[in-house]
Amino acid sequence: MAYNQELVDKTSVIKFKGQDFNSLRDRCLRRGLLFEDDTFPAELSSIGMKVLQKTPLPSLSWKRPKELLAGNSEPHFILEGASRFDIEQGTAGDCWFLAALGSLTQNPHLLQKILMDQSFSYQYAGIFCFWFWQCGQWVEVVVDDRLPVGTNGCLFVHPLNNNQEFWPCLLEKAYAKLHGSYENLHFGYIADAFVDLTGGVVTCIDLHSTSSNLLTMVKTAAKVGSLMACATPAGPTGEDVEMENGLVSRHAYTVTGAEQIQYRRGWEDLIQLWNPWGGPFEWRGRWSDRSLEWQETQDPRKSQLHENKNNGEFWMSFRDFQENFSCLFICNQFPVNLDHGNMPHERWSQMAFKDQGPQENRQYIFTVPESTEDNNVIVSFSIMPQSLKANEFPLSFHVYKVDPQQFGEILPSTFYSPFRTPCNGIKSKTKWNFTKCFTLSPGTYVVAVSVWKEVEFLLRIFQKMPDNDRNLGSNFNLGTLKARLPENGSQQSMFYKYAQQGQNINAAQLQGLLNQEFLKGRPGDTFSLDECRSIVALMDLKVNGRLDQGEFSRLWTRLVHCQSVFQNIQKNSGVFLSSYLQEAVKNTDFLAGISISNELLDLMILRYSDSSGRVSFPSLVCFLMRLEATAKTFQNLSKDGKGLYLTKMEWMNLVMYN
Repeated sequence: MAYNQELVDKTSVIKFKGQDFNSLRDRCLRRGLLFEDDTFPAELSSIGMKVLQKTPLPSLSWKRPKELLAGNSEPHFILEGASRFDIEQGTAGDCWFLAALGSLTQNPHLLQKILMDQSFSYQYAGIFCFWFWQCGQWVEVVVDDRLPVGTNGCLFVHPLNNNQEFWPCLLEKAYAKLHGSYENLHFGYIADAFVDLTGGVVTCIDLHSTSSNLLTMVKTAAKVGSLMACATPAGPTGEDVEMENGLVSRHAYTVTGAEQIQYRRGWEDLIQLWNPWGGPFEWRGRWSDRSLEWQETQDPRKSQLHENKNNGEFWMSFRDFQENFSCLFICNQFPVNLDHGNMPHERWSQMAFKDQGPQENRQYIFTVPESTEDNNVIVSFSIMPQSLKANEFPLSFHVYKVDPQQFGEILPSTFYSPFRTPCNGIKSKTKWNFTKCFTLSPGTYVVAVSVWKEVEFLLRIFQKMPDNDRNLGSNFNLGTLKARLPENGSQQSMFYKYAQQGQNINAAQLQGLLNQEFLKGRPGDTFSLDECRSIVALMDLKVNGRLDQGEFSRLWTRLVHCQSVFQNIQKNSGVFLSSYLQEAVKNTDFLAGISISNELLDLMILRYSDSSGRVSFPSLVCFLMRLEATAKTFQNLSKDGKGLYLTKMEWMNLVMYN
């Protein structure tokens, strides 16, 4: 039912404004020059007048880190590891970004992905680059290291106490460039920063309405490497103002820990927070750095947990936390159930569609194959924000359950009558990033999206895999297929449905076709984009990276036969094991006359089975089709049937593409 959709390629990296870091740096090194970025110049336009209201313009200058340090001090990109304490917010109101960044420093693997290995010594040319996730793809943003400076030093994020680490300053500059100026970072949403830094999924928890155990939730999130931040509500003026209790209104904080501590005759649940303003801007209530509670507690971990430092980090009770903060944001690469104390072992499948508006009731279909526990489906949107104002909401969506036998490929407009109730009665507006949980029974569903602005957006649908899919059992059916494939008569219409301008199909379009038309559900073992690229290369007789109708017909015949082999062999045990590969070769018609040695079979088991010795249907298809292609290629190229001679280039072309 989905149409005009592009399945997301997660591997591609976009060069922002067409700038390639390596080529620009190499050019500067050859010429002995320091890079100056004309696309984000050292001018007022890159800053914005609103954030300069307190800065006398005559005092404004741009300096590189080496010019900012006194004496013979040398700047460092990172010195002794990246930490949230390397960050102190400047003039820009981007606490929402810095709070998310502070949390990211607690996950070095994710942080390194966007920072790269960069230096002020090795191959230094005044140029740095950072990665940000935008609407389904990583974007490489290049900046020079000229930083705006006022009378009191750096206008924006600046090194702490003459700290020589400049990674936060340069990262903030790259993020400002991505958004057009430093001024455009003034006020934003924590969820957007989390997604831009990780490409993950953000859950927003309303602290005033949640009935969950917050301590368990936060400790579980920390255990699985989640990023966490929170926000205070706006005060009477709507500005970020320090209150009597030490907190700042309309301000973002990083969540850095949670503990249950002995206090008097019971226990107290505590949460640890960090303020991007740093310094003395800390909570002054119960369990603050100088509070009586720390003096009174006899908990043996007191010396490990309590530090009386003006570094912006502090403890407070969960009760005070709920009273003073409005929401908690938790970001993960995949959804995580945080309502229990054990380490989660859930597995999620993902479907991703990139599209653009405006259009009403654009449709995206998915199937829930089996019943699982609550919140088994998550719908997440990411919207490209460049052309929109902060208070504009460009789309809304419904989720409906549909009868696939009643409707065709596209639901008619009459389907969306005012009397039809969507699942859970939900109709949601979005900001740049929005996530909603659903508890859905087995069946077919459609996400109907209405877009009323010219925007690009990414829709991701996550489905929790049933327990019997996570463990090998007697009823485990790996790679569940549709019981009956479309007849040959509908094969042509299916080709035109997914073909680019009705002429051919590329790997991304083939992935959508196979996963939606061929597989019944089994979301954990769908065809990956890399597998579809391999299939296209094997069937691509014209060597143009696409399949025409004839090539697609050859492929479809093989897929139908692979389905029969797969289902017949796993019929008794309910699972296709790697030990069945030899039997699969013997029962495959298009492999007639082709045999495989035990030595090669052992290698294929390593290549196409998982750690439990199981083979998914997509893996079996790739194995059987690759075996056919390699055997026939040898027969065609060999003159005596015993060996063949290839030039180096012929060999490289053959093995690298096919």
